[in-house]
Amino acid sequence: MQQIQNGKNERPHISNVCNFTKPTESKPSLLTFNEVTTLFHEFGHGLHGMLANTNYPSLSGTNVFWDFVELPSQILENWCYEKECLDLFAKHYETGESIPMEYVEKIKASANFQEGMATLRQLSFGLLDMSWHGVDPSEINHVKEQEVKAFANTKLYPDVAENCMSTAFSHIFQGGYSSGYYSYKWAEVLDADAFEHFKDNGIFNREIGKSFAENILSKGGTENPMTLYKRFRGAEPKPEALLKRAGLLN
Repeated sequence: MQQIQNGKNERPHISNVCNFTKPTESKPSLLTFNEVTTLFHEFGHGLHGMLANTNYPSLSGTNVFWDFVELPSQILENWCYEKECLDLFAKHYETGESIPMEYVEKIKASANFQEGMATLRQLSFGLLDMSWHGVDPSEINHVKEQEVKAFANTKLYPDVAENCMSTAFSHIFQGGYSSGYYSYKWAEVLDADAFEHFKDNGIFNREIGKSFAENILSKGGTENPMTLYKRFRGAEPKPEALLKRAGLLN
């Protein structure tokens, strides 16, 4: 972890170790699109550590609030869908031809398949989490009844009586996400809104990139995340950018 000790800014050692498709005797390692987005995602976490500039290691790099840690990683995935970025590296290993954008457009379209249902599903999980960890549970006497109440506002299909989500929801009971499962969807709101700022001004805009590095990546957990975000974006995040990206809003 980066830190300033005895007047010296000690820089961190950061590495991304990924288990990607191996090369064969006749072909190099050819990454799938999911592997490319994973690489960009994890490199975002790496940048969060590499560009850290704080006094204390406990507040450096990725040591931030749980609902803020995925912004630097998830935002980088957006570049994987942009021609200006893909033309830099996404070339056929034999011909050198850039990947046709029609392929990428198909990937984007398929990513939005049943997005409305997927969004409701994530929201329902966050509400279930809060129904257990956001209240005094001592008055809860029936697990299934508790779930039915928690899922009421996101219910799309009839309930399956034999199903019990809570008993299998390891994230919120042994996975460290208690009262924090909402952070998955909230991080999407942040990254979509932040990337819209880049798209409106150029995805490789130096000034915006510098602002993101100075106000988000370098600060770690030294200030309130909303303060840092507004300093970068100029306003609080709005969900419209995420809804547009998901195909749920024109």
